[in-house]
Amino acid sequence: MASIKLSVRGHVAEVLLNRPGALNAIDDEMDRALAAAWERIDGDPDIWVAVLRGAGERAFCAGGDIAVPPTGHDGLSFGGGLTGIGGRLRRLRKPLVCAVHGHVLGLGFELAMCADIIVAADNTRFGLPEARAGIIDHCGVVHRAVRQLPHHVAMAMIVASETLDATRAGQYGLVNEVVPFESLDTAVQAWIDKILRCAPLVSQAAKQATLDGLNTSLEGALAARYQLIDLYSRTQDCQEAMRAWKERRTPEWKGR
Repeated sequence: MASIKLSVRGHVAEVLLNRPGALNAIDDEMDRALAAAWERIDGDPDIWVAVLRGAGERAFCAGGDIAVPPTGHDGLSFGGGLTGIGGRLRRLRKPLVCAVHGHVLGLGFELAMCADIIVAADNTRFGLPEARAGIIDHCGVVHRAVRQLPHHVAMAMIVASETLDATRAGQYGLVNEVVPFESLDTAVQAWIDKILRCAPLVSQAAKQATLDGLNTSLEGALAARYQLIDLYSRTQDCQEAMRAWKERRTPEWKGR
């Protein structure tokens, strides 16, 4: 059985972590498969949005597989390079929606935080079990957690392995939406539809500018030039946006 399943439907690519018997823990095979999936998604101009899910009902992802741990490869880090820990960070250019449920632990928690939008089922529990288990290696999740959560909430997870349920995650802004488990697919589709109504090249350019700008001061971010934004003015979609505005109609995006 493949460790992940990659499917493309229209302008949407879905990546399914597919080791439900192991709570979708990431082993070296899955790590390499994820790298290949991100490569295909970013390399296909007809893919405008990516969705990341976990198979089964018990867990989105229980972290790294201790028995066969991911090692990183080709200079990339864990999670196919998205996490940036243990190697080079790969920023996915396309918007990424992550659907989480059940256990979201360690490396799985980190992988979810790499997404642009997180939709959580009401049975979701985020956790960092490293301190309680007495195991730590790289542990890049702490750097994202302390940036995406209130300081003391993150520190309780880091030093005391305190878990965080979906309701509190929503209150702290870690996730965009909390829904009943049986409504997770519907909620994710609603976010996909919202993104698909937007100009795909604008979404990609704005994402790049936002993330690159976080690496510097506000003054530096405001003064910088961003490649994808500069290139957008020469695209078919930019011209279509102007025509649609003048004709008072909904634009028809091509992603070109």
